[in-house]
Amino acid sequence: MAKLIKRTLALIAHDQKKDEMVAFAETHRTILAKFDLVATGTTGGRVLAACPELSLTALKSGPMGGDQQIGALIAEGQVHGLFFFVDPLTAMPHDVDVKALTRLVLVYDIPMACNPSTADMIIRQMAHLS
Repeated sequence: MAKLIKRTLALIAHDQKKDEMVAFAETHRTILAKFDLVATGTTGGRVLAACPELSLTALKSGPMGGDQQIGALIAEGQVHGLFFFVDPLTAMPHDVDVKALTRLVLVYDIPMACNPSTADMIIRQMAHLS
């Protein structure tokens, strides 16, 4: 019998959106447990503190290259969905990273949620596919 491989989801949240990402993870912890997760450093640490049962690998923090690490995983076909809670009201010095990740999800045709409402819709649909 072939071994089933878990799909991987990526989690990123700007500083002002980290609480929303943690709340999203807590609300959907049962569904998220069906996936391998990767996250930028601080976001990953916050999510793991709230949901230690999740299979989550924390990469570098976003400004230190974590966004690019996730981008590389997307380009290699190893990420199947991106949940990137973007803060539209705060200037970000690494705003180009948001644009680069958006470009990659468009090129590789994977779902991306930029806010909790869209993330909720995507994760509920993905739960039926896993």
